[in-house]
Amino acid sequence: MSESWSLLTAGLTVCRVAVQDHGGLLGGLLLTGLVGSLTHCAGMCGPFVLSQTAARFERIPAAGMGEWSRLRGALLLPYHLGRATTYAGLGALAGTAAGTLTGWSGFRFAAAALLAVAALLLAGLAWPRLKTLLGNGSAGETWWSARVARLAAPLFATPTGWRGWLLGVLLGFIPCGLLYAALAAAAASGDGLAAALAMLAFAAGTVPVLVAVGTVGHFALARWREPMLKWSPLLLAANAGMLGLMAWRLAV
Repeated sequence: MSESWSLLTAGLTVCRVAVQDHGGLLGGLLLTGLVGSLTHCAGMCGPFVLSQTAARFERIPAAGMGEWSRLRGALLLPYHLGRATTYAGLGALAGTAAGTLTGWSGFRFAAAALLAVAALLLAGLAWPRLKTLLGNGSAGETWWSARVARLAAPLFATPTGWRGWLLGVLLGFIPCGLLYAALAAAAASGDGLAAALAMLAFAAGTVPVLVAVGTVGHFALARWREPMLKWSPLLLAANAGMLGLMAWRLAV
């Protein structure tokens, strides 16, 4: 018991140090997920959320359809945990791969380049014309995304428990410009744990809007989403500027 407690304490200490050393990156990706979900995730992942919500509601008897039941059905916690699992795993791989270069004298330039790529992708989401040039507009229509969607299709019938988690894991692999930006920024840390935590922060940022989509519906959300869309590009551009500044500081 004491050995397990010691391991847990040591693990928490390592995580705390990673958060302290890379707090700016974690906060930036949390904001990226929150703002980016308004302009991107609500449209791209909204249908997945609504399909799961509808399937969950079909399993609830009419007599038990109260407000709490509706909210619980819209939360889709297993699905979001599954997405977070994939994002954290991808972040850990990207951060570890970048970390193999930390002994190289030019690593800071490589990290700066990754941050610059992330900034460019975020700017593309804020500026539709640049988004088209980068090819982000067709990211969800690739062969790979269609393949992932086919694999996940059987899980939509009963998206609860481990099935909901596995659905989130699979759909987390669908190509997405916002995800690419987050991964590039996370990899720039050169630390597998820090990159995984950064991607968890990104995943957490995307949850509120997707829960809102599942609760009030995509079309109802659009009624108040439009005014927010006027300002979200500015926030995305500001976030891109922050990452660009971090890249510049590393390069000079």
